Amino acid sequence: MIRKALSGLAVLLVAAATVVAAEVNLEGVKCVVAPKAATASKVVEYKGSKVYFCCGGCVGKFKANTAKFAEKANHQLVATKQFTQKACPFSGGDLNESTAVKFAGTKVAFCCNNCKGKFAGAKDDAAKLKLAFSDKAFAKGFAKAKK
Repeated sequence: MIRKALSGLAVLLVAAATVVAAEVNLEGVKCVVAPKAATASKVVEYKGSKVYFCCGGCVGKFKANTAKFAEKANHQLVATKQFTQKACPFSGGDLNESTAVKFAGTKVAFCCNNCKGKFAGAKDDAAKLKLAFSDKAFAKGFAKAKK
């Protein structure tokens, strides 16, 4: 009897995990470690949400040095709509929608054209990623999406 109950519980847990994973659209989402498509079966809890990877090897690399991949992980949280922008990532000020720009499949807005100019003036995408999605900027500008 206990085995049947435990088996039933295991089936429910797998079904629940499948439903939760299905809520996130991974179309166009890349692994935060390698430039490959992320999959729902390779996932790690991060900032109360989920970060997706292409393979188990990348999961291990992320767990070994989360700080190294923080900007990409933060960006993925926004790309998968688990986090939304609430304020300017530089100042923490109110967003001005006229300053919004597209960056790597996500929209990023700023409080003013000075902050937008700082972002636009960054030398490359890696520098822009660091500016808008570093842990400090992420804490100022983004919040976990409400379900």
